[in-house]
Amino acid sequence: MTREQLSGIIGYAPRHIQSIENDVQYPSIELFIQLITMFDVSVDEYIFPNKEVEKSSVRRRLDAQLNKLDDKELSVIEATVNGLCKAKE
Repeated sequence: MTREQLSGIIGYAPRHIQSIENDVQYPSIELFIQLITMFDVSVDEYIFPNKEVEKSSVRRRLDAQLNKLDDKELSVIEATVNGLCKAKE
């Protein structure tokens, strides 16, 4: 997602978003809540990015998507993951 797209959704100028990205400025609490909700990022994961979390935001989003699939569809995902793991070895 580009800054321009995000700014259109949340109603802040692209320059404001850029300032937050570059650690020049911090988001207001309202914007912070909006962003972590929108991108499904836990507060702990945002504030403590190097801390080990039980499940990352990506893993939680993936779990939610997997819950929508039937066993046949999950078999395809399982084969894909097995292939990726073998390729890494």
